[in-house]
Amino acid sequence: IHILEKRAFGHDTTTTPDNHKKERLDYIVVDTPGQIEAFTWSASGTIMSEGLASSFPTVLAFVVDTPRCAASPNTFMSNMLYACSMLYRTRLPLVIVFNKTDVVPHDFAKEWMTDYEAFQEALDDHSSESGYYGSLTRSLSLVLDEFYCNLHHCGVSAATGDGMEDFWNAVDAASKDFVTDYLPDLQNRIEEQKAKKRAIA
Repeated sequence: IHILEKRAFGHDTTTTPDNHKKERLDYIVVDTPGQIEAFTWSASGTIMSEGLASSFPTVLAFVVDTPRCAASPNTFMSNMLYACSMLYRTRLPLVIVFNKTDVVPHDFAKEWMTDYEAFQEALDDHSSESGYYGSLTRSLSLVLDEFYCNLHHCGVSAATGDGMEDFWNAVDAASKDFVTDYLPDLQNRIEEQKAKKRAIA
């Protein structure tokens, strides 16, 4: 985290590629360092994401370990909560990428995200995941049901390359959300800051 903070605060080039290169690139993929908590909830993570978003359409890609989610509905729900926290922390468009689909297809995840009852049945099948934790997961699944409605997602295999076209299509769709949703929100926040400064002055 210390190195992340030092680079983010000390070097503008870590957040913005050279201007003369931007015209030749269709996409720029940035692998964020460290654990997701360190990036999403640290000052340096905010600086990097806002620095990128100030230069060009920026989309977050949250990579999910599909086999682990298939083994436990609670693990699936934990990943969805992480994704939700990233979305509301950064306000940037988000694509959930279910990786390792060559091991386990992500069809179950799509069903859980679109069919509330199917997810409840999956929880029932995991009888060991009962009690408070199971009850909490059931409640959260209802809360996140609306979150899934406007969420971009796809399945890919890093090993075989399968699903990469779907990934780029999801990124393109999310980049449109950047223009229609993020930019107006950013402009509103800028105007609010200007209004506060005028009120203080």
